[in-house]
Amino acid sequence: MTAATTPFVHLDLPALKPERKLWSTWLSRILSGAFLVAIVLQLGQIDAQQLHNALPQNLWFLPVLLALYFALPVADWIIFRRLWALPASGFFILLAKRIGNEVLISYSGEVYFYLWARKRSDLTAAPFGAIKDVNILSALAANLVALLLLALTYPFMSQLHLGAYTDTSVICAAAILLLSFVILLFSRRVFTLERTQLWWIFGIHILRLSAGVLLCALLWFIILPGPHFGFWLVLSMIRLLVGRLPFLPNKEALFAVIAVFLVGQDSAVSTLITLTATTILALHVIVAAMLGALALLFPNRDIFPEMGTSS
Repeated sequence: MTAATTPFVHLDLPALKPERKLWSTWLSRILSGAFLVAIVLQLGQIDAQQLHNALPQNLWFLPVLLALYFALPVADWIIFRRLWALPASGFFILLAKRIGNEVLISYSGEVYFYLWARKRSDLTAAPFGAIKDVNILSALAANLVALLLLALTYPFMSQLHLGAYTDTSVICAAAILLLSFVILLFSRRVFTLERTQLWWIFGIHILRLSAGVLLCALLWFIILPGPHFGFWLVLSMIRLLVGRLPFLPNKEALFAVIAVFLVGQDSAVSTLITLTATTILALHVIVAAMLGALALLFPNRDIFPEMGTSS
């Protein structure tokens, strides 16, 4: 499919040669190997018996957990489906992208996705600009949602162990989030896609992030309904902010450490947060194993950049 037949592809982008380069092939293999090593190392951190014993009796947590986990790749697929007419099989690479970003290092999954898209001349002529714009808009949308949540959940901030620094912490966080919107002053130089596309992508990110925050708070509320739902929204907002930190692996574990510091080590809340981080990690391992099995069973499919041929 060419830019002429796809109304959502920017026509002024430079053409990209679809043939495979030696450096991109080796980079794909290195990333694939790094993903495998990272998954194996993360697998060693999971205590299966402890995880089984800690799982809640209320089984409603499971569909909420799965919806929370798949919200990001589903939103990404909707976006790139419109930009590139991404096929249904592209959902697998978006799952791999998420796992790479969270268990290896931030943006490694984006590189992985770019190398995959670069080979697909039927998707787009220049994938870098679209991936860049989608990531920038995701960061801006996350900051906007976090700002709104700061205002909404301010009455519940006192339940965290911030003491006299509660107001100062909120003001500093709001100021940092607001500064990120300075990039909009240079939007013509920063963004590649057309304005209508950018607004549509931004809207998808807002919906996805809002759903993620609510699903996360709902998950915790189902498992431990004692605290007020607003308290769970506060922790969900902090989880969102931690997720925006660059170049850090396993941000769920980092958030668990921060949450334990904020709510107290002996609290049932800290146990729940740790359980959530372990469960998300277990899902990463399960999904990565399924993707690996698919790559072995269907070697002619582009599930991973270095495997198969374009279809």
